[in-house]
Amino acid sequence: MTAAGVREPRGARRGQGALASGPLPARTAGALRLVWLHLVSRRVPAALAGLAACAAGMRAGLAWGWVQGSGAGAQQVPLLLEAGTASVIAVTTYSPFGEPERATGRWLPWLRLGISVALTGAAIGMLAAGAAAARLPDGTLAIVRNVAGITGIGLLSAAIIGGALAWIAPMAYTVVAEFALLEGWTTPWTWPGRPPHDRGAAICAAVVFAAGVAVVTARGGRDWVHADGGGAG
Repeated sequence: MTAAGVREPRGARRGQGALASGPLPARTAGALRLVWLHLVSRRVPAALAGLAACAAGMRAGLAWGWVQGSGAGAQQVPLLLEAGTASVIAVTTYSPFGEPERATGRWLPWLRLGISVALTGAAIGMLAAGAAAARLPDGTLAIVRNVAGITGIGLLSAAIIGGALAWIAPMAYTVVAEFALLEGWTTPWTWPGRPPHDRGAAICAAVVFAAGVAVVTARGGRDWVHADGGGAG
């Protein structure tokens, strides 16, 4: 018996062999189950419910007159909801397994990429659907730009302070963006305050989103090691 054989349980080798060489339907079912377990570990079903709640809030705000006119005040409620979806997405980067998952999950970067992009698309689609029956200030283009950019901030935050606290940076940025709206700032880095067709604002939001997705794909949310030696990711 080799040293590798001592370290690796025999049952684990049998399971891996069955997954790698078994019938195609069995391998496909096994892969789909692993993907589903990963989604559950990242609380993706709960995140989708949170995105739906934000979309319902958008619909209610437009229907009940919380959003009126086209000035800076009319953009505040939509901006809060857009930041809410970004915060929900950022928190899904939290891993309950930490370093063991990083060491054994070779498909992990692709799963991170898929979740980040898919949830961002779902957030944009749900908010746009919530606003479809009413007039939203700045329209769908602003939703795309704002959600993508603020989500990028959340993903970068996850890589720095951890997924569990990644909602802090999007909400802090939202406070700055709300102030920029009221004060009429023109810098493209406060893109929620710029017109929907502003090219500089769109570029800034796109750069931040691309950077956030790239960092989370490569590294994931930061793992913190507690005093007792346990890890939290």
